[in-house]
Amino acid sequence: MTAPAPGGEIALAAAAADAAAAAAGVRIKELTELADFEEACRLFEEIWRPSPSNPPLTLELMRALTKAGNYAAGAYDGSRLEGACVGFFGPPSEHAMHSHIAGVSAAAGGRSVGYAMKLHQRAWALRRQVAEIAWTFDPLIRRNAYFNLVKLGARAAEYLPNFYGGMHDSINAGTESDRLLVSWDLWSPEATAACAGRFSPASAAAERSRGARAVLSAGADGWPVSGTFGADSPESVLLVAVPADIEGLRESDPACAAAWRGAVRDALQPLLACGGMVTGFDKAGWYVVEVPDTQKEESP
Repeated sequence: MTAPAPGGEIALAAAAADAAAAAAGVRIKELTELADFEEACRLFEEIWRPSPSNPPLTLELMRALTKAGNYAAGAYDGSRLEGACVGFFGPPSEHAMHSHIAGVSAAAGGRSVGYAMKLHQRAWALRRQVAEIAWTFDPLIRRNAYFNLVKLGARAAEYLPNFYGGMHDSINAGTESDRLLVSWDLWSPEATAACAGRFSPASAAAERSRGARAVLSAGADGWPVSGTFGADSPESVLLVAVPADIEGLRESDPACAAAWRGAVRDALQPLLACGGMVTGFDKAGWYVVEVPDTQKEESP
């Protein structure tokens, strides 16, 4: 984790956030009033369509979190709330924050509103001497992996199997809630470049040309195909595939979707647990994982 940023660099972060909001056509502001919280909760419910007994966030909790000094912000197009994000602080000595929930309305899709909100959150955190923000995402969703690892320059830290248990909303119902925990080192070279619009996507084809090998790929029928990797394997870079549209697959072929969940878990979890590092993501659906020599005997 980098040290807290000095004032001039914080100003650059704020300028980047303002530019991203302008490009997305939104105004981002902190949420402070009950009407703001109610609107944000309603937006989250529209996005996730949860069970009435288990809303993503409640008005009362948002009030308590913000009263305690935590982060809640909304992205507005005129008077319409198009996105919202809520996070809370970790242990003070760690200068860390956990970003609990973020969502963008379907009407604002494709405008990079989510990117603008994260840059606002970054600038807000840096002004408070927060050096790291962590959050989780479903590793099977390609666009989220690309957004987090490439567009933001965050780093995959840990694979968390069935992290939330059974979830009862329209997005996650019927599947185990595996998550990839990412750590966003806010002033790392990767984050700084990404927040300035200089993205560095991986290329699976280029990695293959340098000797990388796929330990998980998609078969001709769309089902996952797992390879092997052991102590006598020469490769230090491995490729782990994810399906093109896991959300659609959950509806059209639940058995295949479940097979992908298990296959990605079996590939990524032991690699990360034993020191492997996700060093990139190819938008075509590949995690790039660098494996230290000492890990090979325990890898799949």
